[in-house]
Amino acid sequence: MARTESNMLPLGTKAPEFNLIDTKDDQVKSLEKLKGTTGTLVMFICNHCPFVVHVSAEISQLAKDYISKGIKCIAISSNDVENYPQDAPHLMKQNAIDNDYIFPYLYDQTQDVAKAYDAACTPDFFLFDDNLKLVYAGQLDDSRPGNGIPVTGKDLRVAMDALVDNKPVSKDQKPSMGCNIKWR
Repeated sequence: MARTESNMLPLGTKAPEFNLIDTKDDQVKSLEKLKGTTGTLVMFICNHCPFVVHVSAEISQLAKDYISKGIKCIAISSNDVENYPQDAPHLMKQNAIDNDYIFPYLYDQTQDVAKAYDAACTPDFFLFDDNLKLVYAGQLDDSRPGNGIPVTGKDLRVAMDALVDNKPVSKDQKPSMGCNIKWR
């Protein structure tokens, strides 16, 4: 597994709009329709990446913990499914069921959305405020497959709590790390 760090999109960046198929219900969904009242977490993930598999239970729990606080979560897979068939949309749907994802799991077939967000790895996290301005781009926590550190979601949870409490989100943010997005 290649270790790739996120590109750290500049804070304050406006979330790029999108219209993508939600593999859970085969309906087209837009950022405008999915955004939260307090904030929106856009996560670039996939089915097969060991880094995502390592944190999938935590991102599922995160969504459950923050939806009632006005933060909506959105997952997007942008991987090339021709060369990585395990990330195909029908398998994304099954993965969402298996991991109890309560959030949309969108398929970015053209990879244009990943490019617009300057996403580089899976998982890659982008937290936006109620105006869809980026307030956090970084890691979930310090846990990685095999490093023995428990998955807690600490870094992202601190940022989400600050957003919920209407406090500034710390600008001290560590990049996420994972497998590179599988570009065509």
